[in-house]
Amino acid sequence: MKKIFAVIYGVSAYLFFLGTFIYAIGFAGNIGVPKGIDDGKVSPLPVAIGINVLLLAVFALQHSVMARQGFKRMWTRIVPHSVERSTYVVAATLALALLLWQWRPIPGIVWDLRGTIGGTILSVLFVVGWMLLLASTFLVNHFELFGLAQVWAYARGYELPKPTFRTPGLYRIVRHPLYAGFVIAFWSAPVMTVGHLMFSIATTGYILLGIFFEERDLIMTFGQRYREYRQRVPMLIPFPKRSSADIATVERRRQVL
Repeated sequence: MKKIFAVIYGVSAYLFFLGTFIYAIGFAGNIGVPKGIDDGKVSPLPVAIGINVLLLAVFALQHSVMARQGFKRMWTRIVPHSVERSTYVVAATLALALLLWQWRPIPGIVWDLRGTIGGTILSVLFVVGWMLLLASTFLVNHFELFGLAQVWAYARGYELPKPTFRTPGLYRIVRHPLYAGFVIAFWSAPVMTVGHLMFSIATTGYILLGIFFEERDLIMTFGQRYREYRQRVPMLIPFPKRSSADIATVERRRQVL
């Protein structure tokens, strides 16, 4: 019964996430959902800012705290390892659903590029960003990322292999293509309102902070291999990075000159 419950719980958590995630795409693009990022009752500016900041803080704290290794060690004393990831998915989805539900629009146009080439490019990039994000999850193991692999392994009576350091596909170009997809999608708005701009700035700042903590955990797990990978591959923007040997060569040339 425990195994059956774990599978039902894991699948339910995933479906809850999937539905909320699809809604979030429509929310960010003001497309096909009852309440987009620029829809809803307009509150006084101080109230709207205060509520939105609080919603973003809840979302950020949930992700930051529950993703840390120290919290996981404490948390798994209460929650079985088999459903720990699914429980994280439920908590993260609840935080996201709360944000989507209670977000307050802040009117005021920062830019309006509808009907222009720039607007068309941003619309295309909006789709590209979400596709990049989704593709990145499958490159690293989509089903393990969202807890399905863990509950299935528990039900079948075997343990998942320990994580290994891999850089498949997009991860050879940038270290965090999943986060890059978020950033592209959030900023690719043909119509950028003040509220949407606030959302984009806050989420981008959180992503950068999250990368800092995530990479610290990755260095603790994979050590020198990840340090070398970080030196070799850019974080979000796919520009070529110089190796430490190249930097040393340039420095010697400067000293000569």
